[in-house]
Amino acid sequence: MAKLLGKLLEYLERNGNTSRHLMMCCFFFSFFSRVLPYRDKNCTALWEAFRMVLLRKDPCSVFPSDYDLFINLSRHSIPRDKSLFWENNHLLVTSYTESGRRLMPLCNVLYGRFGDFLSWCRQENGSGLDYQSCPSSEDCENNAVDSFWRRASMQYSRDSSGVIHVMLNGSEPAGAYPIKGFFADFEIPYFQKDKITRIEIWVMHDIGRPKAESCGEGSVKILEDRLRKMGFQYSCINDHPPVKLLQCVDHSTHPDCALNSAAASAQRGVPPLWAEHGASHILLLLVALASAVQM
Repeated sequence: MAKLLGKLLEYLERNGNTSRHLMMCCFFFSFFSRVLPYRDKNCTALWEAFRMVLLRKDPCSVFPSDYDLFINLSRHSIPRDKSLFWENNHLLVTSYTESGRRLMPLCNVLYGRFGDFLSWCRQENGSGLDYQSCPSSEDCENNAVDSFWRRASMQYSRDSSGVIHVMLNGSEPAGAYPIKGFFADFEIPYFQKDKITRIEIWVMHDIGRPKAESCGEGSVKILEDRLRKMGFQYSCINDHPPVKLLQCVDHSTHPDCALNSAAASAQRGVPPLWAEHGASHILLLLVALASAVQM
């Protein structure tokens, strides 16, 4: 079934926008085949709810509330302790979460999958949708895409519970925690305090890049202070080991990925597996073990 869906999606892509409706239906079906409790969603109703928002509104006059019907039709429960919020590390998040197997960030819930990595708006001279040349945040505040993600972020925050995970990029020169951003403005304010046990902040640093900020520093400290004032229990860790191991798979010989000397000295008398098989083999083994622990 997966191969059949893949070939069908490739065919629809090659034939342009005329079959977008069918493409989205196939996309939804591939999602439902993995997440069985949500197979009762009506693909046609979801597509129409989304499409009509755009056809009725100017591309720079779409507001978050315009997506209410679509979000309400497509929303579903998020497993407890599985929510992951992030800033400035989209690709690392998608790689680590593995389509919701480890954790379920916004891009892995149904309404988030719908728009991930896409752009859309009403065609300037037509009744269809434009997926190429749409206004961005630089052009206008209330553009179709940003308003969608604002509404989706609000819903995702409201539906999150248990342990909340937050992945930030400590190598971002402008700061790991954007003071004005989706997480700060459209996710934190909508946390349901009675549903959340604690918040775990992971400050990840890109391999080979400077460490601009770490826990307790700069914008990360601003985030910690904000959560404390809101009454949340939280913790902060630099370079969360399971995520760091994933980063090091592609950088196995970089000094940032070297095992510490204490761990090496503890292995005296043990056959030199690291030297014999190389760093990449060990890292792959550690990633596999980390994956098993997360399951």
